[in-house]
Amino acid sequence: MTKLTTAEMRGYQQICGSDGAMMVIACDQRGGMRSLLAEDPAEQAAISDKVLGDTKADIARFLASKASCVLVDPICAVPALVDDRVLQRDTALLIGLDASGWDTSPEGYRLSKLVPGISARRVRQLGATGGKIMVYLRSDQDAANAHNIQILKQCIEDFAHEDLLLVVEFLTYKFEDEDEADYRAKLPSLIVGGSKICVDLGAKVLKIPYPGSSEACAEVTRLSGNVPWAVLSAGVDHATFLTQVEDAMRNGASGVIAGRSLWKDCISLDRSVTKDRLETVAVPRLREIQAVIATHFKGAGSNGADQRQRAHG
Repeated sequence: MTKLTTAEMRGYQQICGSDGAMMVIACDQRGGMRSLLAEDPAEQAAISDKVLGDTKADIARFLASKASCVLVDPICAVPALVDDRVLQRDTALLIGLDASGWDTSPEGYRLSKLVPGISARRVRQLGATGGKIMVYLRSDQDAANAHNIQILKQCIEDFAHEDLLLVVEFLTYKFEDEDEADYRAKLPSLIVGGSKICVDLGAKVLKIPYPGSSEACAEVTRLSGNVPWAVLSAGVDHATFLTQVEDAMRNGASGVIAGRSLWKDCISLDRSVTKDRLETVAVPRLREIQAVIATHFKGAGSNGADQRQRAHG
């Protein structure tokens, strides 16, 4: 397993809180955020990048300022978050490299895409602490992953050359002709398998879906070794996510990178509504997540290794 360099370790420390655990506010969505702001497709298409950028700025002001880091896209959110001094000086910044949506192969595989022109060097020029890449993986179907593994390799090599922190995220998905119950039964093994693919490719920090069970969380911890992993919310309701965070943290996770479960029902095209609901609804949710992390991440080392050792007993 590839060890964090000194520069990458510094970046990792900055996306973590003083307790050494990741608490990153994710708002790098574009299409998904438009669908939350308006129901009608025509209204969604009319929402400008500027409006999305303003929404992300509000999320950063109300949530990221009380966390350790914010994750945003390179189209709507930066450089304004930095140039307009929205981010506080001690709030770290991750920039996503993945484009919104995916292409589909003739076989029905999801083909991930990158935002054109966003390299490790460009991420550094935008003032970021590091980058994030997300790809789709089906660890039970090698043929489904060739294109997306090549993207992972490209990004991991690019950030290693720039000596800049890269968080590697994957999502899994159901094939169109696949039975829903069969897919759900496979989820833990798909997430464990996807984590192994990312670690084997040289990922140094993981952002993954909840693995589905305590046993699967512990298996991700075992196979990841010294590679810290954070659980993402995938837009589930807050109460569900809290139970997932607790299970993940108890079994070796090093923190949380969460977005929609915090703010999906708080954002509005009326910014006064957004600000009010972020303060009165989303911030208390964030505090509850932080309390769970604090309960299960006491005294962990700066890269989460102590936490994982405890998970193994």
